[in-house]
Amino acid sequence: MAVHLPPLNGAVEWLNTEPLGPADLGGRVVLVNFWTLTCINWLRQEPYVRAWSQAYRDDGLVVIGVHTPEFGFEHDLQWVRRAVAARSIDYPVAVDNDYAIWRAFDNHYWPALYFVDTDGVIRDDHFGEGQYEQSERVLQQLLGIERDPVPVHGLGPEAEADWNNLRTPETYLGFSRGEHFASPNGPALDERRAYHVPANLGLNQWALAGEWTIGSENVVLGQAGGGIAFRFHARDAHLVLAPGAAQSIPFRVLLDGAPPGPSHGVDVDENGNGVLRDGRLYQLVRQDGAVGERTLEITFDVPGVEAYAFTFG
Repeated sequence: MAVHLPPLNGAVEWLNTEPLGPADLGGRVVLVNFWTLTCINWLRQEPYVRAWSQAYRDDGLVVIGVHTPEFGFEHDLQWVRRAVAARSIDYPVAVDNDYAIWRAFDNHYWPALYFVDTDGVIRDDHFGEGQYEQSERVLQQLLGIERDPVPVHGLGPEAEADWNNLRTPETYLGFSRGEHFASPNGPALDERRAYHVPANLGLNQWALAGEWTIGSENVVLGQAGGGIAFRFHARDAHLVLAPGAAQSIPFRVLLDGAPPGPSHGVDVDENGNGVLRDGRLYQLVRQDGAVGERTLEITFDVPGVEAYAFTFG
């Protein structure tokens, strides 16, 4: 039985367009992309979706992004708007804060692609990264055209992961999904408490230094000068951060106890300095040369920072 594009009702706001629904999209091929702004998997997929939107819109393709938040702060429209601007997204985006569209599709993943034909029937889907050429061929088949794939080269956090050297998994810091926490005496839930980093961290372990409160989805710094240490094996290291009530929070990154130099990420300079202003994913490290096991330390000059999850690439 054919599954049709459900009504796109329930968004709290639409960006780059007036509200859209199946009646507005009749006769068009539609690509629906579920995303959330802190997801590294979506960030690495997005240059392809953006390129397809630009390459095939004159052939009848409409791309619709659906931003469904994972973390609490991602409900804030200002962060969604900034993410749309930062990624140069010019196609329609539905802000799905209440998960209405997510539920209508019975979706379970970020990112997720749904391919809809000109009759409004969902003909294919894909979850997660990868299979870009296959996805583009599906779009071409639905559009009735045949061309070479659009060239795509992701930069910064949009660059493809170094899969051969990726040995550290995504790691949440809040107690609801947190694991591999190595500060002595373990975590105290919803209680401000002083922590310290042990003399040795094992691979994929992390620890807090200074006064922090560990909540269900994040850790919140209570006193200036606190930090987080993580022992990882990957080319790239990222951290999802939000500034809380602060306007900006300077931070410093060290790699094996020294400034990162040429191994700094796009949000950090060679001396390891960066500033947290937006709620988003921050790229702290991109190892230069051979990828090995390293210890990342990040410290914050102002209290109130909220840290959510480390991701790697």
